[in-house]
Amino acid sequence: MLALHILQVCLVYVNTLMLQEVLAEPEWQDALTAKDRSGLTPLFSSNMNPYGDIRLNTGNRLALGG
Repeated sequence: MLALHILQVCLVYVNTLMLQEVLAEPEWQDALTAKDRSGLTPLFSSNMNPYGDIRLNTGNRLALGG
């Protein structure tokens, strides 16, 4: 149970970094309204599967932060 909690916290952290990266792009500055921004959440889980096969590609990294 604790391992799943740690996984969820890590997932939220990575999702937050990905959202920040996308929202820093100039085309998103005028595209989103205040209402749109209030609906953003880092709790999406479409990029993970905690109960199935985990495939690690150690040759590929997320391009976060530059």
